[in-house]
Amino acid sequence: MPRMCAEAFNPDDDDEVEEPRVVHPKTDEQRCRLQDACKDILLFKTLEQEQFSEVLDAMFELRVQPQEHVIDQGDDGDNFYVIERGIYDIVVLIDGVGKCVGQYDNKGSFGELALMYNTPRAATIIATQEGALWGLDRATFRRLIVKNNAKKRRLYEQFVESVPLLKSLELSERMKIVDVLGMKTFSDEERIIMQGDRADCFYIVESGDVKIMMKSKTKVNQEDNAEVEITRCSRGQYFGELALVTNKPRAASAYAVGEVKCLGPGL
Repeated sequence: MPRMCAEAFNPDDDDEVEEPRVVHPKTDEQRCRLQDACKDILLFKTLEQEQFSEVLDAMFELRVQPQEHVIDQGDDGDNFYVIERGIYDIVVLIDGVGKCVGQYDNKGSFGELALMYNTPRAATIIATQEGALWGLDRATFRRLIVKNNAKKRRLYEQFVESVPLLKSLELSERMKIVDVLGMKTFSDEERIIMQGDRADCFYIVESGDVKIMMKSKTKVNQEDNAEVEITRCSRGQYFGELALVTNKPRAASAYAVGEVKCLGPGL
């Protein structure tokens, strides 16, 4: 994969500058449509609820007509776009001739690379029919999305470095694990892993508490197979890694205490 040579936006720059919050008023019906369009956008997955709400506040609706150019290759990036509906061709100039290299079909997003890396638009996006988009301005995108994702990555790196099982790995190998870390939210008393199951993942607690339970047949006053709590894990602590090392079934179950957010490869 070719390396990006352009000067990327540094998420640590201008921390002291408090930019005004952008709000585009919306009806309840508009906000409902916007939330539905944004629910599967990967860039939004790591946002806290308050940040996500601020992103929704800042987005504006854009109606497009057939053959309308939403962005043009070579232009400066001004907005990030989320598709609500419509079909959009991705056109790239090759030897001076525009060639359609892909298509968005009623879902997805585009325009983030020019905002993240300070590069010109890499392609032209053309609406093939009447459609609707939601735009997010450059300043809000950088403040909420880019800075948040950089902050999350640094946090994830610290979490991964704290796991003894991973300390023997080379830095590049640990960074590959960070690259594939996902986040999942569990509700109160929801089971995260089950004793006896095959292990396919380990977990790091990002927020909340997790209680680790084991079935006990020997503890006084405990019925057969009743679970007893053996420990708790809180922010930055991890569980479920031993079964991966020993290749044995899970030795204990884990349950969320209140709402819990956990990180894990491939979540």
